Amino acid sequence: MAISLGVITTPKTDPLPARLAALRTEFTDLIAEYRPQVVAVEQVFFQVNVRTAMSVGQASGLALAEAWLAGCEVVQYTPNQVKDAVAGWGGADKLQVQKMVQARLNLSALPKPADAADAAALALCHLAMSPMLGKRRADAASAAVAAHSGGVST
Repeated sequence: MAISLGVITTPKTDPLPARLAALRTEFTDLIAEYRPQVVAVEQVFFQVNVRTAMSVGQASGLALAEAWLAGCEVVQYTPNQVKDAVAGWGGADKLQVQKMVQARLNLSALPKPADAADAAALALCHLAMSPMLGKRRADAASAAVAAHSGGVST
């Protein structure tokens, strides 16, 4: 059951430090509100655009640090691991991931934007992987943070 799906965005016209500060505030507020036991963060694996890779890495770092400071277990999965766990194929496209998230969470509509579906897919991936990792499944997917270029890229 999904409790909430969403995406944190910041104005592209704001300077990077202001955007990162806004993301940090949102992360800490969400963690305080939902009190997750586990936070799953997409591992920055490969980006063609170096500027995008840097900004995504900075956003991911914020998520990792804030979750850890809040006492959450922090896990990371590559995009291919997430796609494989959710759609059955590591090369699945965004629409396939959206459809599988919709089906697995019994949502009435496709989760939008696609980054929200990616965050839910991270949580579903962790649920699938946690038994193999010996992790506790209770509330394992209570929070997932997907750090995508939409939030911080320049």
